Amino acid sequence: MTTEKTCVIIGASHAGSQLANSVRKEGWEGRILMIGDEKAPPYHRPPLSKALLNGEKTADQLDIFKPTVYEKANVEMMLGVEVESIDRAKKQIKLDNKDVISYDKLALCTGARVRKLDIPGAHLDGVFYLRTLSDAQAIQQAVKPGAKAVIVGGGYIGLETAASLSKLGMNVTVLEMMNRVLERVTATELSTYYTKLHESHGVKIITDAQALALHGEGNVQQVMCNNNLMLDADMVIIGIGVIPNTELAEVAGLEVGNGIIVDHHASTTDPDIVAAGDCTFHPNDGLGFQLRLESVPNAMEQAKTAAATICGNPKPYHALPWFWSDQYNIKLQIAGFNRGYDRVVVRGNPDDDQFVAWYMQGDKVLAADCINSPKEFMQAKKIIAAKATVSDADLANTEFDLLGFVKGLSA
Repeated sequence: MTTEKTCVIIGASHAGSQLANSVRKEGWEGRILMIGDEKAPPYHRPPLSKALLNGEKTADQLDIFKPTVYEKANVEMMLGVEVESIDRAKKQIKLDNKDVISYDKLALCTGARVRKLDIPGAHLDGVFYLRTLSDAQAIQQAVKPGAKAVIVGGGYIGLETAASLSKLGMNVTVLEMMNRVLERVTATELSTYYTKLHESHGVKIITDAQALALHGEGNVQQVMCNNNLMLDADMVIIGIGVIPNTELAEVAGLEVGNGIIVDHHASTTDPDIVAAGDCTFHPNDGLGFQLRLESVPNAMEQAKTAAATICGNPKPYHALPWFWSDQYNIKLQIAGFNRGYDRVVVRGNPDDDQFVAWYMQGDKVLAADCINSPKEFMQAKKIIAAKATVSDADLANTEFDLLGFVKGLSA
C-alpha cells in the first residue's frame, strides 16, 4: 500500500500559483497544498499601484488564475495562515495556528516584504506602504481630491503611485534621496524623461531630499526633510524597496545570501526543497552572473523550472529578464539587465513619447528601455538573447530596418 505524496508550496502569489499548476502539468500525482499568509487568493500585484489604485480595475479582476484552474489541477489552498518553521529532518512545517504538515517536496515562494522607513512619526495614521491588496485598498480609502500626498522614494513603485494619485486629483510630491529619480535602475535619459512627464501632470519631484521625520497629531501632517525642507502632507506613501523573505530558509539551514540561493534548476541546498520568485538569488547564464529579480516574468518562469525539478524533469532556467511600468498613458517595457553598461544610445525622440534607450557594453546590447515602442521591445529581446553585434549608428537611426536585422539573426 502506497501513501499519497504531498507537495507543499509556501507562498500564494505569482510564483506559488504558477508552481502549483505547473507541478500538476509536469506529472505530480499526489497532493498539492499552497499556503499563503494573505486571505485573498493569488492576485496580480503590478496593478496595485496602477489600475487598481486609480480605479480602472477592482480587486475581483486581479486573479492570477480563475478558481476553476486550481480546481482542475486539484490544488488545495490554506490562506490567511503563516508558516512558522521548517523541520527538514522530519520533513514537516509548522503553522502559526500550531498545525503541523508533512511534505515530500517543498517549494519556497515566499516573495519579499516592504523595507520600512525607521524615522520618528512613521507610526502615524496616514502613513502607508504599497505591497499587498490590503495596502492598496487602505490607500484608496484615504484618497481625497485636492489633498496633499508625499511619496518617499522615486523608484518605479513611487512614480507609478504618484501617477495614480495625480489622476485621482491629489496634489503629489515625490521625494528622492538621490540626485535623480530611477537612478538605481535607469540612465539619465530615462530619469529626465520621467521627471518631465510627472511635472507635466502637476507632480512635484524633489531630488537630493531625505525624509527625516513625520509630524502630526494622530494623522500625519508634515514631512520634515533635510535642507530645512518641511512639506505639508495629508498622506505619506513610502516606497523604498523590498527585502526578500529568507528567514524561514535561513533558520532551516538552507544557504541564503541576497535571497535563497538556488541553482539553474531552482534547487536549494536541500534536494527536496526548491525556491522561486522574488525571494531567490539565482544564476543566469545569459547575463553571466547571479542576481535576485523583483519581476513577475521571472517569478512565473522560475516557478515552471521549479515544478519540473520537483517532478524529475529538469529544465534549466535561463530566461532573459524583462519588466514593465505603466505611468499615465506611457508604457515602459524593459528587455535585459543594464548592469555594466558603458554608454546609452537613444533611438527616437523622447519629446514624442516614443523612443528606445539602448544600454551598450562594447559592441553588444545589454538592455533596452522601450517607451511606447512594443515592436522594438520584442526586437530588443531577440538582439540581446542572440548577443548580436550592432552599431550605435544603426540603433540610433530610425530608418534602419531593425526588424530585418532581427530576422537575419535566425536565418
